[in-house]
Amino acid sequence: MTTIDDSRPVSVPTPATGGNLMPTLSGRYYYDTAIFESEQDRIFERMWFCAVRSADLPSPGAFRRVQVGRESVLVVRGRDGALNAFLNICRHRGAMLCSEDSGVVNRHLKCPYHAWTYGLDGKLFAAPNLGTLNDATGARINRTEYGLVPVSLREWLGYAWVCLDAEPPSFEDEVIGAVTERLGDAEAIEHYGVAELAVGRRISYDVAANWKLIVENFMECYHCASIHPELTEVLPEFAGGLAAQYFVGHGALFGAEVAGFTIDGGAGLDVIPGVTPEQDRRYYAITVRPNVFVNLVPDHVIFHRMYPLGPDRTVVECDWLYLPGVLAQGRDLERSVQLFHRVNEQDFDACERTQPTMSSRAYRTGGVLVPSEHHIAEFHRWIEDRLRDQPDPGAPV
Repeated sequence: MTTIDDSRPVSVPTPATGGNLMPTLSGRYYYDTAIFESEQDRIFERMWFCAVRSADLPSPGAFRRVQVGRESVLVVRGRDGALNAFLNICRHRGAMLCSEDSGVVNRHLKCPYHAWTYGLDGKLFAAPNLGTLNDATGARINRTEYGLVPVSLREWLGYAWVCLDAEPPSFEDEVIGAVTERLGDAEAIEHYGVAELAVGRRISYDVAANWKLIVENFMECYHCASIHPELTEVLPEFAGGLAAQYFVGHGALFGAEVAGFTIDGGAGLDVIPGVTPEQDRRYYAITVRPNVFVNLVPDHVIFHRMYPLGPDRTVVECDWLYLPGVLAQGRDLERSVQLFHRVNEQDFDACERTQPTMSSRAYRTGGVLVPSEHHIAEFHRWIEDRLRDQPDPGAPV
């Protein structure tokens, strides 16, 4: 791993960080290719990574290709109805099996190079002259041994989460635990029935910014009064600069004259039946590291997945999830979708405005966090701990 050294001479004064101010990460963390490669190894390829909405793969043979760290991963619906995940690479000569982002195969995954063919369970099914092929010992090729390399997969909240590590960390601790830590109650998110909701709208954003800038932006609301006029009209407390994530279990209350989480504050859609009176008329925001944001409001859920593709590029896929009956009735979603779509555009514009200056000598030693942003300092410590030299906990698959 590359050692991170921020000791280069700087020709600008270093800001004081006394009082209530705390230092940020240095600018190098947001543009340096070596740091991004370390993040791929030590974060994205070792943690549970939210890959796809399970319902996007409705039938056997449906697949989606997802970039997880440096690996291309296939998530595919098996003949038995279960989801499987594999590295998207043929075991023969290493050709990529599927170059399309998504699709449906009839019964098998077939390499377009030499036609090695795999079942939806990953087992080698056929190859030209397979009956005459021997391995290095002279034995017939073992179809299971030369099958696709499996990737660990768990389903939760209606999404498939994958982990490339040979010994995945506890899903209960790392993923479910992150939600519990934010909401203060392990059952709180279950009231929204996220797995049973349906995608009413999906928007993909190609953001010219480092993934950490996007996480940091989502975690704080010091910027809300400056760039989110529509959001602060609906959630007036955000104008004061404290994000909901600053407090365990706290949901931001809708304004007194606000009827719903919509672009104009007008009435929303049918309230999700399991939402409790304490959760009604409140907005909750949750970060699940490394790549998920969950936004809970009484009538829908907004679910972001980040796909970091480079030190200065992140694709964010955002799902607006509603009760299936709302969609079946053809209800108008536009006012509901437009509020957070506007917020996304405003946030991503701010991140793209910040990215080019991370390499400036003025930010070589970083900036500062004001008191309402101090929970971001914990995120920065977490990043430093993940990248610090340490024995490998388990080799990648």
